[in-house]
Amino acid sequence: MINVLFSAQPKSWAEYEAPLRAAFTKAGIDAQLGTEFDPADVDYIVYAPSGPVSDFTPFTKLKAVLSLWAGVETMVDNPTLKVPLCRMVDHGLTESMVEWVTGHVLRYHLGMDKFLSGQDGVWRAGTAAPLARDRKVCVLGLGALGAACAQALARLKFEVHGWARSPKAVEGVTCHHGASGLDDALSDADMVALLLPDTPATENVLNARSIALMRRGSFVVNPGRGPLIDDSALIAALDSGQLAHATLDVFRVEPLPKEHPFWAHPKVTVTPHIAAETKATTASEVIAENIRRGEAGEPFLHIVDRAAGY
Repeated sequence: MINVLFSAQPKSWAEYEAPLRAAFTKAGIDAQLGTEFDPADVDYIVYAPSGPVSDFTPFTKLKAVLSLWAGVETMVDNPTLKVPLCRMVDHGLTESMVEWVTGHVLRYHLGMDKFLSGQDGVWRAGTAAPLARDRKVCVLGLGALGAACAQALARLKFEVHGWARSPKAVEGVTCHHGASGLDDALSDADMVALLLPDTPATENVLNARSIALMRRGSFVVNPGRGPLIDDSALIAALDSGQLAHATLDVFRVEPLPKEHPFWAHPKVTVTPHIAAETKATTASEVIAENIRRGEAGEPFLHIVDRAAGY
């Protein structure tokens, strides 16, 4: 029998215990699952950085760390972690992200804000949106989440361009990569959605220079990571009219401090990191499949490239 340690906050254990046990049974995994083991007896750790484990040295039998989080920027540099680290790619989370991104892109495309805030008796004729095919949407980041969002927007007939650090091929999406590719992807974009990981190479990818490449009066949605955007450059672009509005779900500090200028800015919508979250039922299926693979000697899914940071 294998031992699986659940290392996260206590409230997460209450949420995940039953779905994990059900997923293990369905996958035919004979395992002891719990929150307390002798570290020397642990085969797998179901892990969140907010949990009690930060030193993996005592876990001498450990085969893999299976993260409950999609982002791994707080884990990749842990020098005690010597075994494979698998990030969470959860189809439930992916569906949520697609819905959030598509919803806000459509909100901007259709100009809904001016109608929702303008129930004042003024007949705003002549403000119908163009067709989606006449809007360029740029998706920065073409991993599992970014590719899914880009394809959903392409199916709505937006002209979708995507960018990644390395070459990608996504059906229905014009893909760019590298430094020059970033400029091409952003050039004259009407809307930009950020779905990149947080790494030193992606910090402030949206800055004064890159924002200037976008069409004047364009829009930004960021459900990816807070450090992807230079906050000061974003505010300056909103104030100048280069950007019309930004909807931000992630921030450098969370919860977003009350004194942060985003809260009071008339051209910023703040949402409290709700674009997508891991779903216990579907995430448990991903965890169970990776343990099954580990025990069968098959490659793990979603292994993190420590050098790349994701």
